[in-house]
Amino acid sequence: MSDVVVRIRGLEVYGRHGVHDAERVLGQRFVVDIDMVLAHDRPATTDDLADTVDYALIAEDVAGIVGGEPVALLERLCRLIADRALREPAVRSVTVTVAKPQVAIRHVLDDVSVTLHADRDEP
Repeated sequence: MSDVVVRIRGLEVYGRHGVHDAERVLGQRFVVDIDMVLAHDRPATTDDLADTVDYALIAEDVAGIVGGEPVALLERLCRLIADRALREPAVRSVTVTVAKPQVAIRHVLDDVSVTLHADRDEP
């Protein structure tokens, strides 16, 4: 069997996540990357959407999570996104990275991000 990975890169969504009140009031841009490893390689031969994940639907749902109810930590936001991806029957594991490009830190940097990996068999 071959590994099939469905990737969503650079999904930008405005959200109000963070520990500080200003982050929740003003909000900011978040950038999400998702790698979903499929449980099988069937779609490579069947050419059938039913055997894979609908990445447009996943992107829409993830945008709803990021643009929705605020959480304090990027780690929690990653978990919510991973849980959504793992609800897809075809997904065996997922890696989610959420970046904050405009993080309020005194130093020059590109972004701050958190990456979470989850497998279907995790609780």
